[in-house]
Amino acid sequence: MTKLSVNVNKVATLRNARGGNIPDLVQVVTDCQLFGAEGITVHPRPDQRHIRYADVFDLQAKVYTEFNIEGNPTPEFITLIGRIRPAQVTLVPDAHDAITSDAGWDIVAHRDFLTDVVGEFQSMGVRTSIFINADPEMVRMASQIGTDRIELYTGPYAGAYHTNRETAVTPFIEAATLAKKLGLGVNAGHDLNLENLAWLHANIPWLKEVSIGHSLISDALYMGLKETIKAYKNCLKEPLMEV
Repeated sequence: MTKLSVNVNKVATLRNARGGNIPDLVQVVTDCQLFGAEGITVHPRPDQRHIRYADVFDLQAKVYTEFNIEGNPTPEFITLIGRIRPAQVTLVPDAHDAITSDAGWDIVAHRDFLTDVVGEFQSMGVRTSIFINADPEMVRMASQIGTDRIELYTGPYAGAYHTNRETAVTPFIEAATLAKKLGLGVNAGHDLNLENLAWLHANIPWLKEVSIGHSLISDALYMGLKETIKAYKNCLKEPLMEV
C-alpha cells in the first residue's frame, strides 16, 4: 500500500506570517496522523521561512507514524538528522533561496558527495531517499551509490497532466519500473493533487510513499483536514481486480 505523508510546511508558513502559534503546528501534525496520514514530512530551509529547526525537535516526539525530513545536506542539516534520527531523510538539491523544489539531483555531477552523505545517514540507521527527475540515468546512478529509495520529482507530470495524461505519466512509469528492477524503493512528490494523484498511482501502484503538502493543505481550507486526508487516501487505494 502506498503511504500518504503530509508535508506541513505550508502550515508553518501561515503561522510565521502572523507570529505566535496559530495555527498550532504540533496540533496539526497530531490531527493529520489521527485522520489517517501514514507519515509527516517537513523541509526546513536555512532562512526558516516555514519549518524551523526548532519545529523539527518539537515534532520529534509527536510523530508516531513515519517522520520524513527533506533538505539539502548541508553540515547543519546533517547534524539535525543525526540528532533526530527520523525514519527517512530525503536529499533535495535546493539552493538556499529556492521558493520550492524544482529539480532533482544530478547524481553524475555529485556522485562522490551523495555517496558519502548516503553512507553517513545509513550508518545512523536512517533510510535515505534521493530526489531525482524521471531520468533512467539518474535511477541507475542512484542504485550505484547505494541509496534505499528515490523520490521522483513529479512537477513535470503534474504540469502536463491535463494536456495528455498518458504521455505525462510515461517517463515516470519507465523510471519507476527501472528502479523496481534495481531494488530501489520509489517515492513521489511535488504538485500532486486530487486531480492527478489517482492516475499516477494506477500506473505505478508499487509507489512506497507520496509526499503532498501545498495542494493538500489548500484543499483542507475548503474540505477540512479530516475529509481532505480521506480524499487523498482514496486516490491511493488499490484498483479493484476484474473477475
